Amino acid sequence: MTARNHGSEHKAKMLTAVVDESRKRVIGIMASILAARKLANYDGGKRVPATISAISDALRWADAILKEIDERWPERKGS
Repeated sequence: MTARNHGSEHKAKMLTAVVDESRKRVIGIMASILAARKLANYDGGKRVPATISAISDALRWADAILKEIDERWPERKGS
């Protein structure tokens, strides 16, 4: 492997890490929006089963929404 190939391989790995982190942030933002109304009904954000369930549900919905977006608009090669 040449130094040039090693550099491009490293860049590809870094890009994948950035995409993964960006995706996590998007899921977090979506989950927060989805959970906000439900969580507003509970007492002061205490970690009780109702709030834990609301957060868990919101994460599942956010992940499902992103998967649906990926299926409808797949990543284009070379983009």
